Amino acid sequence: MWAVYLNRGLEIRRDYPTPSPPSGEARIRVKLAGICNTDLELMRGYLNFRGVPGHEFVGVVEEAPDHPEWVGKRVVGEINAACGVCPTCRAGRPTHCPNRTTLGISGRDGAFAEYLLLPVVNLHEVPPEIPDEAAVFVEPLAAALEIPEQIHIHPTDRVVVLGDGKLGNLVAQVLQLTGCDLLVVGRNPNKLALLARRGIPVAHVEDVDELSADVVVECTGSPEGFHLARRWVRPRGTLVLKSTYHGTVETNLTMVAVDEVAVIGSRCGPFEPALRLLGQGLVDVQPLIHARYPLQEADKAFEHAARKGVLKVLLEVSP
Repeated sequence: MWAVYLNRGLEIRRDYPTPSPPSGEARIRVKLAGICNTDLELMRGYLNFRGVPGHEFVGVVEEAPDHPEWVGKRVVGEINAACGVCPTCRAGRPTHCPNRTTLGISGRDGAFAEYLLLPVVNLHEVPPEIPDEAAVFVEPLAAALEIPEQIHIHPTDRVVVLGDGKLGNLVAQVLQLTGCDLLVVGRNPNKLALLARRGIPVAHVEDVDELSADVVVECTGSPEGFHLARRWVRPRGTLVLKSTYHGTVETNLTMVAVDEVAVIGSRCGPFEPALRLLGQGLVDVQPLIHARYPLQEADKAFEHAARKGVLKVLLEVSP
């Protein structure tokens, strides 16, 4: 069973061919998959996507011709499948390989299916102490961990996370571990309350007038969020863009130059630290799960995930 996005929308197909792994790749039976904002944007026309979406998953390796030692292992997987031979890959930047395919996003069918294919080098075994419901968050948690990989956040830094959704919550939990002076600004009182219960200071966006932050992390995926983030970062501060946008954002780049603001694009991140944080209980993802649907009800799951105030919606693919 596969959930396939075609011109008329999301369709459940039972006649989709079961993929056979080429050399260096594995076939993975998907157990659980998560719907994220990128998936929702794909349904709205982002990248003119056609195919099987989904890139947050946990599953079991069923076949790996070149690596039989992986068969039977429960895994998560990095979503960018690089060629490994181009100058970008040889320079150590495989997530920016110009020849890459990206699971459920570009050139490679994704996780809203019984099976998916990924290179074995992309796989990470899930420790037994991490349940499927937590393991499915490894990919977005790794994306949150990319921020401290890219910039040094000092304990004395004033850091603002703009956005109280799924990604904003994970970013806030990661940055809380740095000891920085953290504030999360959002619109939904229930989402903000989840963070407040973890001891993270929060504020409603309408209650915030002026801020002067060393680092602002934009997690809303909206033009309004970008403009607020730009306004709140101090001169010579850092603006981190964690969101992808369907469409364009207009801004005054002159003042970005005048204020010497560093703008950092931030995308995929390290999986092993994400697994460690989940295994040690340093990040709590259970409160983010709002609903679970069987794969055959993927259309209902997407409808639910698109509602205001909803966090993570999971698709149960196989037991």
